[in-house]
Amino acid sequence: MTRYRGRFAPSPTGPLHQGSLVTALASYLDARSHGGEWLVRIEDIDIPRTVHGAADEILRCLEACALAWDGGIVYQTTRFDAYQSALDRLSQLGQTYACGCTRKDSVCTCQTVLPPGRTARSIRLRVPEGDSFPLFRADGIWSYQLAVVVDDAWQQITHVVRGADLLDSTPRQVLLQHLLGLDPVTYTHIPVVLAPDGQKLSKQTKAPAVVITRPGPALIAALRFLAQPVPDGLEHCPPCDIVAHAIRHWHLH
Repeated sequence: MTRYRGRFAPSPTGPLHQGSLVTALASYLDARSHGGEWLVRIEDIDIPRTVHGAADEILRCLEACALAWDGGIVYQTTRFDAYQSALDRLSQLGQTYACGCTRKDSVCTCQTVLPPGRTARSIRLRVPEGDSFPLFRADGIWSYQLAVVVDDAWQQITHVVRGADLLDSTPRQVLLQHLLGLDPVTYTHIPVVLAPDGQKLSKQTKAPAVVITRPGPALIAALRFLAQPVPDGLEHCPPCDIVAHAIRHWHLH
């Protein structure tokens, strides 16, 4: 039986906010309650959006919340050769095509042949019965879909617990795993945390950062959001005791 290996993969585009903490906590508790490993990967391929120092701040926040990871931290910016190898493999299989479309184009006609006068801007996956999607973007950045599949396989991830906002990505990633001959991953999607105005908490909407010096309230709020038992007095315990209690009583709804 394959041992459970989960991961949390934040993007360093800002500090850890409550929505990201909920995801980190859920993935951590699911891994630890199964006696599994929990890895952290910094998904920093979108270099223009990366905020200097954000990765270190995220790691400090995880430590303050008693979410201890296994092994070293992997940064996607060190993995470009692996993404290129995967792209080459898909190209050899005839699964990619060069696309010259821009965002103004409502219909892509490049799958058969690049139209005259067009210059290849991106490399996309050929999906005959569905919408194609980029593997290498027009702005010179590796796509999230390809990078995450390659890295999950390399790190031998077996289970991914993440927000429901990524639900649409799951079929694409399952398809890439199949085409590349990689082991499948078990995906679980949890509700996303919303701001009072109904928007998803995110760094783009400037969601406030988790206060590293007082992580307890944020952990308790995350547990309540995840519908986990929070007995009286738990909010007064140190983060390590809060997390230990949560592991013992974890139930993924």
